[in-house]
Amino acid sequence: MFELHPRLAADSVVIGRFDLSLLLLSKDANYPWCILVPQLEGAFEIHHLSDEEQIQLIRESSRLSEVMTSLFDAHKMNVAALGNVVRQLHIHHIARFENDPAWPQPIWGKLPAKDYSTQEWAELVKRLQNALVGEGFTLV
Repeated sequence: MFELHPRLAADSVVIGRFDLSLLLLSKDANYPWCILVPQLEGAFEIHHLSDEEQIQLIRESSRLSEVMTSLFDAHKMNVAALGNVVRQLHIHHIARFENDPAWPQPIWGKLPAKDYSTQEWAELVKRLQNALVGEGFTLV
C-alpha cells in the first residue's frame, strides 16, 4: 500500500492528485517548488515504473512544468529526481529566476527554508489548483 514518506509529508502539503501522482507544494517560500510523487508502493526510481506509468509521469511532469512556467514567469524549470535523502520516488519541479538567491547554482543548501505567510500560502495553492484542475488533476 502506498504511503507518503514522512519527510515529504513534513516539508510539503498535498494540494492535489493527478492520475498517477500526488502533487505536493513545498513549504519553502524561497522558490515556487512543487513535487510529484507517484502513488506506487516500492517505487524508488523511474525505471521501476511500467512503460505506461513512465509515460503518465512524463505527461504529469510536463503539464506541471508548463503551468508553473506560465504562472510564475519562470526563466527556467529545474525538474529532478534526486532521492539522496528520501528514497521514495519523487520529482522536484522548481521555478528558477535569474535574480533568485541561488541562481545559477542548485538551490539545495543555499538558504534556510523560509515560511509562507498564511495569505501567501492560500493564494499560491489556489493559483496552482485553478490552473491545474481538470485533465486528470483533482483537488484533495
